[in-house]
Amino acid sequence: MSSSPVSFPAPAQPYGRPPLRTVQILGGAGAGSSAHVRSLTTGLAARGVRVTVCAPVAAEGEYDFTGAGAEFTPDAASALRAACAGADLVHAHGVRAGMRAALALRGRRVPLVVTWHGGAPEAPGPFGRLGRLLERHVARTAAVVLGASSDQVDLARLRGARDARLAAVAVPAGAPDGAEPGLDADKTRAELGVVERPLVIAIGSLVARRGYSVLLDAARAWRALDPVPLLVIAGEGPLRAELSRRIEEEGLPVRLLGRRRDADRLLAAADIAVLPSRWEGRSLLAQEALRAGVALVATEVGGVPELVGDAAVLVPYGDPGALAGAVAALLGDPGRRAGLAEAGRAQAATWPSEDDTVAQVLSVYDELMERQR
Repeated sequence: MSSSPVSFPAPAQPYGRPPLRTVQILGGAGAGSSAHVRSLTTGLAARGVRVTVCAPVAAEGEYDFTGAGAEFTPDAASALRAACAGADLVHAHGVRAGMRAALALRGRRVPLVVTWHGGAPEAPGPFGRLGRLLERHVARTAAVVLGASSDQVDLARLRGARDARLAAVAVPAGAPDGAEPGLDADKTRAELGVVERPLVIAIGSLVARRGYSVLLDAARAWRALDPVPLLVIAGEGPLRAELSRRIEEEGLPVRLLGRRRDADRLLAAADIAVLPSRWEGRSLLAQEALRAGVALVATEVGGVPELVGDAAVLVPYGDPGALAGAVAALLGDPGRRAGLAEAGRAQAATWPSEDDTVAQVLSVYDELMERQR
């Protein structure tokens, strides 16, 4: 795939103003932030904003930012500096991206907006101290910090942000093209070998903060259920070898599926979704589960309670007994699962739409541009 920027003509601006030129910077290829930038790019380009997305080439391959109306440039430092040199405003997504943007903009009077997708509890030792230093520098450098959940806004203010605001990150909704929900779910379950047993699903990278070690502890208890549910985990990461070893040695009813492009289909086929994380902001899995009407069991951490309200079963982090018990109780109570499915769809209807998110972000851009004039 070529990494050369592709230009798209911008619609005429009101009052003869030139198009606003923005750079959207991704610090990695995370699903939540990448989907948000794709959605934001689509909305901004449709409103006449010129958008350049600076991200890993893998993210462009999966999310097709050029197809959304952006120019794409790989995230090499030289390419980032060149993109920022021609920008009216730079919007970074995550602390790592915010730090790279701050370096690229050094000496330039270009406003920096940072959406705080991170903000997890502090790590111990030197890595924790380094993380706090990075957060403090980014928070104090940004003209505006947008937090996807209230706790992220609070953290940004604690780190010294001059202006921190709540800005919910909406992600695209909708079933895969051509999918027939019932038939497609049956086909997916058959492929996984769970036609006559429950299916529990977790989705996310195989990293420590996701809480998968606790989830495997819970899965050990599910072996006593009849029928024994199958837990599938869709995601890839550095803990794969460790998790695989435990699954084999302990005979756990768990399958690691690796990174999947059809995670939405897997979720639609599941009886229960689980989110065992040590911390989450505005969880992509939680949003997708509630929209799909899949009962969710999640840890009561970060922005999760604010996001799901009463439409999910919440348990303490790090308590495998509570997690195992909550899932087992739901598997034995179809009526409760149906109630959660209905409540989830109702809760999802209260969230800001993609258009709402784009409008809020664009209002921030307009405000910052007015300050520049």
